[in-house]
Amino acid sequence: MIKQLLVIVFLFTFQSLQGQEIKEKSNLGFLISGALEFGGEPVASISFTNGDVIDMHAGQGGTISVGLEYKIPKAEQLRLRGLIGFKYLTTPAENVHIRLTRVPIVFTGNYVIKDAWRFGMGISTHQAVKFNAGGLGSNFKLDSTAGPVFEFGYKWVALSYTLMQYSNEFNQYYSANAFGITLSHVFSFNR
Repeated sequence: MIKQLLVIVFLFTFQSLQGQEIKEKSNLGFLISGALEFGGEPVASISFTNGDVIDMHAGQGGTISVGLEYKIPKAEQLRLRGLIGFKYLTTPAENVHIRLTRVPIVFTGNYVIKDAWRFGMGISTHQAVKFNAGGLGSNFKLDSTAGPVFEFGYKWVALSYTLMQYSNEFNQYYSANAFGITLSHVFSFNR
């Protein structure tokens, strides 16, 4: 009878510890983010047969990103985020695929209040900045400078502002400053 009680107590304790272990979350989490951004100077102007002209702005586009968020131990209000994504802008043309694509890389430090309000500052750069004219004109590449990014958010939605410049092979500069609306979610890893 004592052996059976000890076995039951042992199993109950082991199960209880296992349950606590599953509920305990890691300081590291998987981060997914989407953004719509507006702004910047035109890098190309597209003329349509109906007379309309559409400017493709350096800061404009939709972005999908993945990355990691790290809660600093003993200061869980402070979080570090790193993201890499794909930023895309196209035109409403039906017979040709004109696009401006970029690979944003963003690192931010965030201060979080009550797991709800978030203030962030960091640095952003765009890699592989390419304009594709869809066969109607010349394709070209642009280089990006690294620039500061600022965020203010509540839970999973945030407003952002990025300061950045693009340059072409002729040393012409374009403002790629962008104001954006970002949606993000962190999936915590269990220990």
